[in-house]
Amino acid sequence: MTAQTSATTVALADLPSLVGTTLGPSSYRAVTQEQVNLFADATDDHQWIHTDPEKAKDGPFGGPIAHGYLTLSLLIPLTEQILEVTGVTTKVNYGLDRARFVSPVRVGARVRLVSVVQDVAEVKGGMQITLDSTVEIEGSERPAVVATTLFRFYA
Repeated sequence: MTAQTSATTVALADLPSLVGTTLGPSSYRAVTQEQVNLFADATDDHQWIHTDPEKAKDGPFGGPIAHGYLTLSLLIPLTEQILEVTGVTTKVNYGLDRARFVSPVRVGARVRLVSVVQDVAEVKGGMQITLDSTVEIEGSERPAVVATTLFRFYA
């Protein structure tokens, strides 16, 4: 297992200097059945491949898997592990330009994040950063998610 790197810390004004920089990896984070069940309740998506471990054992993935959007939502806490922007009052998840669910994440698997800073642009009152983000699954050659994510930081 690769050791966790510490968060890259940068002042808001210096954010453009990170273009081309690889951030991470974050630490690994386990995906639990409890998380999957809570996500199912929050989104009203109770498909058996997520919430019925007994039935899922005989399903296409050999056990229950996390919702793709649950895995995608982990980008928020994992990004906070690899990037800290100082001198800001507000941080906003501005969305996605692209997202693909490459491989399912089985319950009990551990995931981590590696991102590359693709672009930084000024926006009214702050900066927008575009990251090419990859959620990796421990022990797997294929990632769980690849996404182009956008965050805004305001002074």
